Amino acid sequence: MEDTVILTEAAALQVKDMMKQNDEEGSFLRVAVKGGGCSGLSYGMGFAQEQEEGDSQFEQHGIKVLVDKESALILKGTKIDFKQSMMGGGFTIDNPNAIASCGCGSSFRTAVNAGKPEEC
Repeated sequence: MEDTVILTEAAALQVKDMMKQNDEEGSFLRVAVKGGGCSGLSYGMGFAQEQEEGDSQFEQHGIKVLVDKESALILKGTKIDFKQSMMGGGFTIDNPNAIASCGCGSSFRTAVNAGKPEEC
């Protein structure tokens, strides 16, 4: 099965550091999409202890990743990277399915899913 999300090595190293800091080593990284944000959809990432029914599971750079069925359709081909700068660091998400995003940078919509837009 083709991986829904592409996790770069830099992102995987950051996730591993966060897992260690939060005593989450061995957990899954859950990547999801939910309704909200000014463009209608927003990304979510967090740690999960177990796989749920309907989840896709794959591994990249030693990180076990979970994506639910609905999010997988929206995230297909999405690249997650981690960039470090003088102002700090942060995850970047490049979703080829997003056709619009808003100024806050964490909200988007696709051609087939407008989500639930709200105020920024």
